[in-house]
Amino acid sequence: MKEYLADLVQASPSPLQSRNIVREYFQYRILGVLQRAGAMIPLAFHGGTALRLLFSLPRHSEDLDFTLEVAQDLYDLEAYLGVVTSEFKNEGYRTELKISREKVVNSAFIRFIGLLHELGLSGHPDEVFSVKLEVDTNPPKGAGLETTVVRKHITLQLQHHDRASLLSGKIHAILQREFTKGRDLFDLMWYLSDREWPEPNLVLLNNALTQAGWSGPLLAADNWRDVLGDVVEDLNWRDVHNDVQPFIENPDELQILTKENVLGLLR
Repeated sequence: MKEYLADLVQASPSPLQSRNIVREYFQYRILGVLQRAGAMIPLAFHGGTALRLLFSLPRHSEDLDFTLEVAQDLYDLEAYLGVVTSEFKNEGYRTELKISREKVVNSAFIRFIGLLHELGLSGHPDEVFSVKLEVDTNPPKGAGLETTVVRKHITLQLQHHDRASLLSGKIHAILQREFTKGRDLFDLMWYLSDREWPEPNLVLLNNALTQAGWSGPLLAADNWRDVLGDVVEDLNWRDVHNDVQPFIENPDELQILTKENVLGLLR
């Protein structure tokens, strides 16, 4: 498996893309182990990485995000990740695991020590490369769930939020995030430019906004685009571009990501 990863890195067009490829490879591998460990029974995959792996979003994504969709007694994050690190150690990787369950959103880092140096991507022998996981243990109600089989590097069968619910999650992030994240706007443009993508799951979206303390209006079919457009109007688009640029596959798409284009798709 290490040789396979090394071949992927050697075929990459740039060091930056190499790191994206390494992260995505381990995202697939980690999901595969979680699936075999039974984690995808209580958990549902969502967020930007779900869009990337399940629907071929043309940008790379950093974290593996999940929601806990069943009772807590079926959920054991430490056990799942123990299986993950054991598998990688058996393949010769130097790994560490850091887990935090102090907040409603549990987080974990699977750390690979010296991997980037081994792949020729770092001059520091002990540089750490990490993959982050987050699990919302009290997600808003109303998400639609689906199960999809995908194949790249390995074959996966993943429970995940359906398309309408994934769009709702992105809208919620844009409306509630305290800083500008260009990846959110890139994803929004990608969603809206697909005329076959369904409208957002408004039950889930309003539940998520209420849970986060939203003081704006209840979102409905006739106003969610206007509310979102007001936020888009006020963004710093230089920050938008700077954030997303390292993650997109085709740099030319950065020229298309403009306030005017996103507002045009909304309105």
